[in-house]
Amino acid sequence: MPVPFIEDNDQTRARHEHLEALRQLVGNAYPNKFVRSQVVDAQREDTISSIVEKFRSFEPSVNEGERPAPEPIELANQQLNKVTVRIAGRIASPPRVMGKAAFMHLSDGVTRLQVYIRRADVKGVSNNADEAEVDGWQMFNLLDHGDFIGVEGYLFITKTGELSVHVLSMQFLAKAMLPLPDKMHGIHDPEIRQRQRYVDLIAGSLKLEREEGDLTPREVFERRAAIIREFRRILDEHGYIEVETPMLTPLATGAAARPFETYHNALGIPLYARIAPELYLKRLLVGGFEKVYELNRNFRNEGIDRTHNPEFTMLEFYWAYADVTQMMDFCEAMLRATVFSALGHTHVRFGEHEIDFGPIFERLTMRESVARYAPDAEITDENLLALFEEHVEHHLIQPTFIYDFPKVVSPLSKASPANPSVAERFELFIVSMECANGFSELNDPAEQHQRFIDQVSERERGDEEAMVMDDDYIRALSYGMPPAAGIGIGIDRFVMLVTGKQSIRDVILFPHMRPERRTNDAGEANPTDAPE
Repeated sequence: MPVPFIEDNDQTRARHEHLEALRQLVGNAYPNKFVRSQVVDAQREDTISSIVEKFRSFEPSVNEGERPAPEPIELANQQLNKVTVRIAGRIASPPRVMGKAAFMHLSDGVTRLQVYIRRADVKGVSNNADEAEVDGWQMFNLLDHGDFIGVEGYLFITKTGELSVHVLSMQFLAKAMLPLPDKMHGIHDPEIRQRQRYVDLIAGSLKLEREEGDLTPREVFERRAAIIREFRRILDEHGYIEVETPMLTPLATGAAARPFETYHNALGIPLYARIAPELYLKRLLVGGFEKVYELNRNFRNEGIDRTHNPEFTMLEFYWAYADVTQMMDFCEAMLRATVFSALGHTHVRFGEHEIDFGPIFERLTMRESVARYAPDAEITDENLLALFEEHVEHHLIQPTFIYDFPKVVSPLSKASPANPSVAERFELFIVSMECANGFSELNDPAEQHQRFIDQVSERERGDEEAMVMDDDYIRALSYGMPPAAGIGIGIDRFVMLVTGKQSIRDVILFPHMRPERRTNDAGEANPTDAPE
């Protein structure tokens, strides 16, 4: 029975034939494990990256185009030939066969290491329980670019000065049934990169041509992980407690957004995928936690574009006894420290813009920003937000806090003591993107109840994103919640900035996309598939 997505052509037929021949040779073509050596660290398995990092210094230094002298190579090999390693990886380059010997590179997804295989001394290992010896050269000739193998051998430096492994035994681990992407240029089609992230990661590890500063897909997601680790470290060091709150909730509350709805069969109730954890986190302030945070997945049943994905990651945290100004200060310091930790400096290149997180972030009230960029506009409480979105947002390139929002669009924030018509709320904009949203939290249960009533009225008038009444949250506030400041930081957008990626899909491993269009045997689109 044919495997879906494996096109029938000369290459795939050859790979299938090789797989069947390997089954005859080694038995199980997909073994359960391969035991790697522990040369670099007695507590960890050797990876290709760790071997290269430890032993690359033995490679002689020569000018480009020159051949290294034999003496330093001989001295290096006197030491390296005593080092036996067992490593595994993907065949990252088609083998270069020279009579009865061959060179090829293995990759662990990060680093490559050359291996040298000679017919006279390479042994194959069966994947059956007896691990019997098989013809290693025959196994080699059944390998394809992209296969996974494990090898054992000693290290040496070639005549051209490259660290390599002289393979003495080889074990087949997995067959690549599809040809790998172009190793020179990678994948340029963004849909393939985003839909088939596994291919994107493979292509990035094989790509030979890279512009200066260009990150591989793996490096993008490693940087994302580093950013999240740094956020956690900073919050932990400042006394915040990481918590987990429900992702399926009986009410879609905490933000103005359309939810995804499902149904709980046992309880017989509708449930909603979380649109924000805010009200749960503030319940914890009521319960006595003074500093809490959650790295959370949120779900909003809304549009998809360059900066929006239906499923996204937010960092939300709450600080008892602080106000919006203190939260702006902390947010600014944390983002600056995180950029420096990730890059070693505070400058970020994003498209045509050079963003600097080093200077103090500019702070403007919403009215001040509209007056600056639309000086002739007649500003009222009713049109302020619309004027801001039309005339101001696209000017906010460097990190800028916009504060004092209209209270009517901020149903969970306190009013400003200086002006009851505005909310003590801010948003941080960078290259015209909203990257953070924070405010002084409303903790008066009576006022919060009235705000919910107003939101319900808006909902009844057709606003599907208006909030619903949350009686339990009002009950929680009625036990008393201390004054507090809260903030939500969009992890995906911040990673876009720090990696220079223009689309949110490039910083999410598996972004949501339309179903892939399939064709039937006649080459016609399957009518059950959604159109692109």
